[in-house]
Amino acid sequence: MATISLRHNPQVNNTNQQREIITEEIQGLIRVHRDGRVERPPIVPTVSCTVSSSSSSSSAKDVTINKETNLWARVYVPSMSYHTKALPLLVYFHGGGFCVGSAAWSCYHEFLTNLAFKSNCVILSVDYHLAPENRLPVAYDDGFNALAWVKREAQNISGAQKWWLTHCDMSSVFLAGDSAGANIAYNVATRMGSSSSSNTTTPLSLKGVILIQPFFGGEERTSSEKHFLQPPNSALTLSVSDTYWRLALPLGATRDHPYCNPLAHGTVKLRDLRVSSIMVCVSEMDILKDRNLEFSKALAKAGKRVETVIFKGVGHAFQVLHNYQLSHSRTQEMITHIRNFVNQ
Repeated sequence: MATISLRHNPQVNNTNQQREIITEEIQGLIRVHRDGRVERPPIVPTVSCTVSSSSSSSSAKDVTINKETNLWARVYVPSMSYHTKALPLLVYFHGGGFCVGSAAWSCYHEFLTNLAFKSNCVILSVDYHLAPENRLPVAYDDGFNALAWVKREAQNISGAQKWWLTHCDMSSVFLAGDSAGANIAYNVATRMGSSSSSNTTTPLSLKGVILIQPFFGGEERTSSEKHFLQPPNSALTLSVSDTYWRLALPLGATRDHPYCNPLAHGTVKLRDLRVSSIMVCVSEMDILKDRNLEFSKALAKAGKRVETVIFKGVGHAFQVLHNYQLSHSRTQEMITHIRNFVNQ
């Protein structure tokens, strides 16, 4: 995969825009105007589901989950699945600080095409609604509604989704995501475990959760947040992180809101995560490293079975942006760990 640069492109500005009052901006990614208008420059290209990856190893199609809310997803089915038994279903949420990103971004299309094939699983990549137009918990609602939709379609296997659902083992469902997507996966999994929602997704059985560089925060800074210097093309700096949270959290909320900091008020809520196993993927050079490791330890202390994997020499979102020298080899390592996790 080609490296995707997140450096600011000055060409996205023009004279008229510069005269307008901008309340929040992450250069090259998102600009929020005082009148509420939001701009997202096309820094990462979007691609059709018919675009083949370099390996051409999985087929992909877009599916509509809810026409009224324009909630959709991209499904990946590994080519060899037509000759094997039912496969695990991985419901995936992309990253982007809740404010940018898409299931159609080329970097996610490439990554998930390869992940589906090499991990031998079906992947449903959910294109949830973005903040600040749709602040949290809208993204969590989208994730949970996507699972409820899968349940309904699975009960009507002769319907329009038969082409991919027939390959899925509904007793082996995983939630996964990177960065903000990992945050969504965690919160959706927690909601699935609550007593009021436990029957909504039956007979789907949540077997595990994969959290790749989960995007959490807090008012008090960790050592890695304070001291890790990031290269110019890093996907996440401390100021960028703070901007994402200001745009994504409910109005008036601080970074110690449970959506941002699940450990701010103790670890009681972690017991609601009723899942047999959890994988947490941590990048050595990520500003979120310390927070991710703290979260992993808290999960283990709450009695969860946790597999923590640290990827050396790379930073945030290396597996999709390929902006580190070791990105390719570390991505293959990550895929191997995920394959072993979902097929154990």
